[in-house]
Amino acid sequence: MLEIKDAVAVITGGSGGIGKALARYWLENQGRVVLADMAETGLEAARRELEGLGGEVATFRCDVTSEVDSGNLADYAIERFGAINLVAPFAGIIQDALLVNTDRETGMVTGKMSLSAFQKVLDVNVTGVFLTVRECVERMINNKCKGLVCLVSSVNSLGAAGQLNYSSSKAAMAVMPKVLTAEFFRRGIADRIRCVAIAPGFVGTPMVASMNQNALSKILDQVPLGRLIEPREVSSLVGELFRNEAMAGDVYYIHGGLRIGSRG
Repeated sequence: MLEIKDAVAVITGGSGGIGKALARYWLENQGRVVLADMAETGLEAARRELEGLGGEVATFRCDVTSEVDSGNLADYAIERFGAINLVAPFAGIIQDALLVNTDRETGMVTGKMSLSAFQKVLDVNVTGVFLTVRECVERMINNKCKGLVCLVSSVNSLGAAGQLNYSSSKAAMAVMPKVLTAEFFRRGIADRIRCVAIAPGFVGTPMVASMNQNALSKILDQVPLGRLIEPREVSSLVGELFRNEAMAGDVYYIHGGLRIGSRG
């Protein structure tokens, strides 16, 4: 079993949502955190909030789609704390749209998902994760660090209308732990560096909680648990996956029983 105490977590998308909740959980368990995000104002606000917990937290502005920024983030974590033990590439975006929209009367196409909307989601949600993981794992190997790469998939990886871009990106996250675990096994490092993914359902982040309440009520009608998943519940799962070294190469769902078509 690994201990969170003194372990170093590199968390992207850290200025809010699940990323900041994980940083809080990590610090409460006496770990150390490097928090990365594009939004400098939000990043600074998160740093001030988290420093109140009394732990060690450092921030780094990072565009996860930039190869240079991703390498610099990994270097910064090593320079600041001497290790990387948890890689949590939680930066992600959503730009929902149908592949094609049709007129109800004529049946003719009136609009379609733009290439930029499709590509931007893949750039952040797939390429950004690839770069963060590649750069951090390189430093973990070269500095003889032990730990976990924890990706974020989603129940929507199973397929959600209006989210061809997002669902595709989260399906990629669902397969990546299997690929990386096999590669680590081949290279003889699978006992030191593991990879898993978590797949949340609807999580009570500020963005979700501020949704139109009628729309939110319809969402909750599909959740057997009857409520949103709390960010701290997701963080707790990540913590357990880090501690338990038998957990590797798979996707772990946390969704309150939600499935596409929960009512059967």
